[in-house]
Amino acid sequence: MGNFKVKDHYFDKAKRENYLARSIYKLEEIDQRYKVLKPGMQVVDLGYYPGSWIQYTSKVIGDEGRVIGIDIQEVNTKLSGVKNVRIYQKDIFDISDLAQLEVSQAFDCVLSDMAPSTTGVQSLDQIRSLNLVESVFALLPKFLLPGGNFVIKVFDSQNAQNYLKEQKNLFNEFHYLKPKSTRSVSKEFFVIGKNFKA
Repeated sequence: MGNFKVKDHYFDKAKRENYLARSIYKLEEIDQRYKVLKPGMQVVDLGYYPGSWIQYTSKVIGDEGRVIGIDIQEVNTKLSGVKNVRIYQKDIFDISDLAQLEVSQAFDCVLSDMAPSTTGVQSLDQIRSLNLVESVFALLPKFLLPGGNFVIKVFDSQNAQNYLKEQKNLFNEFHYLKPKSTRSVSKEFFVIGKNFKA
């Protein structure tokens, strides 16, 4: 039963505070602990839908900052009209040039709360998740500025752990966190990379 209580608490809190999803509290905890976002930053949120991370980011970065959300889902119109937010319906892996996002340089921070569509077969889902994580890491040289920060969701497995050990040196700091609002049965955790060495 315990899990449902947690779910309800964060779900209700999100509703009360007008956030689009309970996952807001994962980013909030990550940011409070590791300070990945700062006023004035240019941020990209990969697979942003429904958009609670964008709502949070938009507040932290302020009017001087900008956050771009990319997802294959239709643009969430609830995010329209927030002036430091731009949303694109695109597949991030199809973006060959940042000009397609109307930006001239890479980002100060890359966020990814993406998950693959799951099959319910754990071994297969672990492989799919790791493939997605590897694909996002492969985008970093194009998307992330030297000195930039990175947050990505990972589905835990031995292979994921091995892969992440190999990526550690890309950043000055490399942290793992399972946020409090993550359901206890969930295998997900987040990797936080600070100060990208490019």
